[in-house]
Amino acid sequence: MATFKNWLSAFRLRTLPLALASILMGSFLAIAHQNFQLWVFILCVLTTIFLQILSNLANDYGDSIHGADSADRKGPQRAVQSGAISSKSMRNALIIFVFLSLISGLGLLWVAFKDSDLGLFLKFLGLGILAIIAAITYTAGAKPYGYAGFGDISVLIFFGWVGVLGTYFLHTQTFSYDLVLPASACGLFSVAVLNINNIRDIESDKKAGKFSIPVRIGRKNAVLYHWTLLILGVLCGVGFVWLNFSGIGQFLFLITLPLFLKNAKAVHQFTEPQTLDPYLKQMALTTLAFVLTFGIGQLLS
Repeated sequence: MATFKNWLSAFRLRTLPLALASILMGSFLAIAHQNFQLWVFILCVLTTIFLQILSNLANDYGDSIHGADSADRKGPQRAVQSGAISSKSMRNALIIFVFLSLISGLGLLWVAFKDSDLGLFLKFLGLGILAIIAAITYTAGAKPYGYAGFGDISVLIFFGWVGVLGTYFLHTQTFSYDLVLPASACGLFSVAVLNINNIRDIESDKKAGKFSIPVRIGRKNAVLYHWTLLILGVLCGVGFVWLNFSGIGQFLFLITLPLFLKNAKAVHQFTEPQTLDPYLKQMALTTLAFVLTFGIGQLLS
């Protein structure tokens, strides 16, 4: 029988800072525009946590079923693969977190749109249902899109554009095209985390028929792809500040550049796949540091 420790491990709580980065970015931008709602923020955080855990459990279950979590995999052992949690128990957990995500999401939409028209509520409800479907079908289901190489674009959309712009809209019910830049920065850095994971697992993914971007383009090009993701992400931040410049403090986020450089060098120079594991966490925390310094810079200026 699975223990509490087994479930905590399956939840992969270390991925939460990355998931919360987009919520923080959207909320910082809302504060900068003097339109922040505390309960919207709290419910955004709660819903995001439920969705991220749902995604992690679905990934554990799906990769085990489809063979990506085999003995050849270089990363940490997963719960279903190791037998710590049964497939049936994992399926039940997925149902529970779908329910929790829906309840939290409905509460969020009610708080944000209780004084608005029903159309906005229904549009965001549809977006939330799409997020749940995307979380589950990344590696689970008959035709998981992660196995076809579409995981990167999904991460860019949900961890970047939907996460940041959606959060900002829930606070303010307004939209500005320049906000696509910080939203894209969050999304690109999140894709970089996925890219490290996929570079590490190139060989085991090949055997399982999981055609991630690194499997498709090879290790050398995947490393160049990683550099591109990081450079574009930083340039998105610079571009937003350039368009909205009001003080030098807005460039505070540039103090995170050495952290991005450290990550890129590690991905460029690694010899053994398992040595990349620490840099998954480092990239996630670097993304969070970027968001915090970016947000604080906006508030200072």
